[in-house]
Amino acid sequence: MDDSHPRVTPRIQAIATAVPDCDVHARYTHWAEEQLTDPRKAALFARMESRGGIDHRYSVLSGGDAAMDFGSFYMSNGSPSTSARMHRYAEAAPDLALKAIANLPSTKGVTHLVIASCTGFMAPGLDQVLARQLDLASNVERVSIGFMGCYAGITLLRTAAHIVRSDPSARVLAVSVELCTLHLQETEDLESLLAMGQFADGAAAAIVCAEGEGLGLGEGLSAALEDSKDLITWTVGDTGFAMHLSGAVPGRLAEALDDPALQATILGDEAPQAWAVHPGGRSVLDAAERGLNLPSDALNASRGVLSDFGNMSSATVIFVLERLMRDRPQSGVAMAFGPGLAMEGLRFGWVASDA
Repeated sequence: MDDSHPRVTPRIQAIATAVPDCDVHARYTHWAEEQLTDPRKAALFARMESRGGIDHRYSVLSGGDAAMDFGSFYMSNGSPSTSARMHRYAEAAPDLALKAIANLPSTKGVTHLVIASCTGFMAPGLDQVLARQLDLASNVERVSIGFMGCYAGITLLRTAAHIVRSDPSARVLAVSVELCTLHLQETEDLESLLAMGQFADGAAAAIVCAEGEGLGLGEGLSAALEDSKDLITWTVGDTGFAMHLSGAVPGRLAEALDDPALQATILGDEAPQAWAVHPGGRSVLDAAERGLNLPSDALNASRGVLSDFGNMSSATVIFVLERLMRDRPQSGVAMAFGPGLAMEGLRFGWVASDA
């Protein structure tokens, strides 16, 4: 191997985010309570929902659909079919992704396009649609990452970083777009309704390259819990994608993060200055804080994103990194959790323009 060339440091040069216009959090709470015919369960749902740390969640559904009026998307005869939901996804996902991309300083010179989306399928793919809409060169290389769940946002950034390491001249446009609110399910299961009450729609875009100052992307981190395959599942059914999020997740997560071996892997040689932990819910953030023995303000950026936008699946951790970039942290760890109970992460830290 030729070691004469200095190691390239991929860096996020810019991040931009977007959410739809319609805030549906309060309306969802009312809709969910209507599913619970047992008054005790309805009261428990309302109490737990109010303590969830979320003030706003946004949806691509609008008008009567977002208000869940009679005859709307979720209030017609029967639950919407998977094909109906995928039709809405194909209509709305490109527009929301383009809304985020438009907030980037520039997409000039993009050589690679990497997409992460776990809430819909379409062909031609979202990568092709965006490439055409952005008028990218026909030889731009495209990669699509799908159905990995919330930690796909980390996989997206790691993939972009790997491309830059292999080709230092690359300029990668990395995009995550998730339309979680297209997958609500009618149910009387309290745990399911609470889980659905965390999810929202959002998109994030980043430019990753080897030039200029930015948030350097370092070593990747991966871990999976034994005997955890049923804790988080994401199943394609006849009426959309059904999410199962066990109430045991926070406890198992805190226990896993308290393990000295895993802590040593995550913390590295010195304590990270910043933490971008995927806000999969208030209890998940509490578990991460407890398991890693973090200061009470260490996850403020994650808690702020959760409050303002809810859990937007793979896009959410990039929203957190956007906030942290403003402070130019010298070291940090990004982490997200997903199906089964697995963690994907990466180290980051600010780099100067000549690094």
